[in-house]
This record gives sequence, C-alpha cells and structure tokens, in this order.
Amino acid sequence: MEKLISKEQLDKRIQELADEISNDYGNKEIVAVCVLKGAVIFTVDLTKKIKSNVRYEFIEVSSYDGTNSTGKIKLNKDISNAIEGKDVLIIEDIIDSGTTLSYLREHLLSKNPKSLKICTLIDKKANRVVDVPVDYNGFTIEDKFIVGYGFDYNQDYRNLDSIYYMD
Repeated sequence: MEKLISKEQLDKRIQELADEISNDYGNKEIVAVCVLKGAVIFTVDLTKKIKSNVRYEFIEVSSYDGTNSTGKIKLNKDISNAIEGKDVLIIEDIIDSGTTLSYLREHLLSKNPKSLKICTLIDKKANRVVDVPVDYNGFTIEDKFIVGYGFDYNQDYRNLDSIYYMD
C-alpha cells in the first residue's frame, strides 16, 4: 500500500469543509445523512467541526463486490426519521461512477426536504457515468482503489487513519 492522503491532510481539509458548510448554513439545523459504512469516520470528524446543530440519519446502500462495482444498487437501510422541510446534507465517502449517489439523491429528494446538498470526501471523476451535483468536495483523486479512513477492501482496513492506494 502507498499513502495517498495523510491524517494531517485529512484533518486540515475536513476543517475547511466544516467551515464552508457552517458559513453556508449559518444557524440552520442540518440533518446529516451518513452513507454507511464508509462515510462513518468522515461524518463524525466533519460534523464535530460544524457550528450548526446537526441531527444524524444513516442510510446504507451497496453496489460493490471486492474492488468492483456491480452496477446494481441495493438499499439495505433507509433513514429512520422524516426529513420533509429539513435542510439535508448527504455525507458520502466517495463518488466514483455517480450511480449510487444519484440514486441516493433521488431517493432522499422524494422525501421532500427543504434543501439537499452533497458532501464527499473523495471524488473519482475518471469513472463518472452519472453527473451528480457535489456541493462540497474534499479531494479529487485518480482512478485507483483506496483503503483507510473508512474505505475498505471486503470490510478490512477501514480503521487506518490515513488513505492509501491499494494494488
């Protein structure tokens, strides 16, 4: 494995994202929808730095088998509470093809939030199939498989504090 993004780089960029989000939302309450499982660490670190009140929701979808996307999206767990009339922020670990996030965006928009924005830690534009509007982007990387800081290979390596390329 080769280190791509260090803990220090992550901390710095996450603070910058939290500042942007805090400035944009002001004192409005935010419903943060964490996309399980990969975005958990990012969601916790990001929302601790946001100045607005944050409520948490969790949603789980799957589309990967090992290092390959299956192209089929399965909703494993939906959010628990109504978001109608609320300011919603989807917090995702990575946007690759855009298919999963497009699905999530449409799914949550059908629940009539007041607003819906997207924050991703990693954007991999090389594989983009579906254009998704991203409001907050941590890092743009080339098309390589990554692990650490929530990213996994068959559920392993999520707990690393930096992000690594994996061969």
